[in-house]
Amino acid sequence: MPHIEGERIVLREFRLTDKESIIAWVNDPEVVGTLSDRFLLPRTEPQIETWIKTLTEKETDREAHFVIADRKTLAYIGQIDFHVIDWKNRSARIGLVVGSPGNRGKGYGSEALNTLVDYGFRFMNLHRMDLLVREDNLSAIKCYEKCGFVEEGRMREAIFRDGRYLDMIVMSILEG
Repeated sequence: MPHIEGERIVLREFRLTDKESIIAWVNDPEVVGTLSDRFLLPRTEPQIETWIKTLTEKETDREAHFVIADRKTLAYIGQIDFHVIDWKNRSARIGLVVGSPGNRGKGYGSEALNTLVDYGFRFMNLHRMDLLVREDNLSAIKCYEKCGFVEEGRMREAIFRDGRYLDMIVMSILEG
């Protein structure tokens, strides 16, 4: 897979050596508490290793997974994905996480998102990209708005966390 370069980051393939960085955040309640229920249960190191092997070995044109890495060192910062690519309708759903608390708030997420969106429009011929975000994840919403995403709707009380229901906001960006 070719690397997709940003100014400070590069979007690259997953490597087995990334598992230590992933393990560091995947069981951190502060990080996964803002994500989907995919991360509801704790993950073991062998599970993460199997997951990375699955990502790197399966071939599909319906999804694409990238590590957000430091451009100079290629060290893992986070990950960004096209979870669903719909070629007929020229659309894709994006997921994004900057795992390490030390890397948050430095603009890596917005740079990775802008880099992926540019790649999606220019090279994949996509017309529309969207993502889902919890209504209480204000830093993510601010990042997505900064990158040109707009709220287009809500999935009311779609997720249950900490004894209450929360809306999932659907945000999207269109080419042009």
